[in-house]
Amino acid sequence: MRKHVLILTACFLIISISYAGLKTFADKGRSYYEETGEVVWDINTEDKVVALTFDDGPHPKYTAEVLDLLAKYEAKATFFVVGGNAEKYPELVLRTYTEGHELANHTYTHPFKVSVTELQEELLQTNEMIYSITGFYPVLFRPVGGNYNDKMINAAVKDGYKVVMWSWHQDTQDWKQPGVSKIVKKVLNGTKPGDVILFHDGGGNRTQTLKALEEILPTLKKQGYTFVTVSELIESKQQQEAVK
Repeated sequence: MRKHVLILTACFLIISISYAGLKTFADKGRSYYEETGEVVWDINTEDKVVALTFDDGPHPKYTAEVLDLLAKYEAKATFFVVGGNAEKYPELVLRTYTEGHELANHTYTHPFKVSVTELQEELLQTNEMIYSITGFYPVLFRPVGGNYNDKMINAAVKDGYKVVMWSWHQDTQDWKQPGVSKIVKKVLNGTKPGDVILFHDGGGNRTQTLKALEEILPTLKKQGYTFVTVSELIESKQQQEAVK
């Protein structure tokens, strides 16, 4: 009996030590990064503003159609561009920029696993590509798949980027093609001021995204919402804090 107790005690100690080690090396939480301002998920505001964001483009068909819809409803958005796609379709990158939307960095090859050094190279390559097309250097970066760790955040911030995620309740998961109605319900049932809403304009068939936007944009506009870029959303928060 005593032997069993000693074995169980030893196992408990090993698990406790292992857990402590994991906790030590785990990423800092959302509250930490929001407090430092290094990462943005959404903002707390009473103003009826939201930021529409699109990942993985540009795409020769879907990005163009998204831009057409945004123009129709006088909406601005932020496009997290994959550098390799920007190189293939520079005319869409330029159109996005000249129509007043925000260009942001989503790496060059869209790798789901990447070292810090590789990430820095991807970000630099994408920024240089976008600059060569528009004369503008993006300052926002969204990690592929939302995957990040402390080292990645530190490196990105050191290189002058602000990391942008999305509102946890506004991940449309449109890349799964769940159906137009599900995308629409996900957005409209959860929208609140200061949201950052995640869509995709590249990386696959985005027909459902387009059809969903045809319902989402006019509905939110009727509800009094204004569609702004992520940088404008951040700036609105800073202005509110300055007034207090």
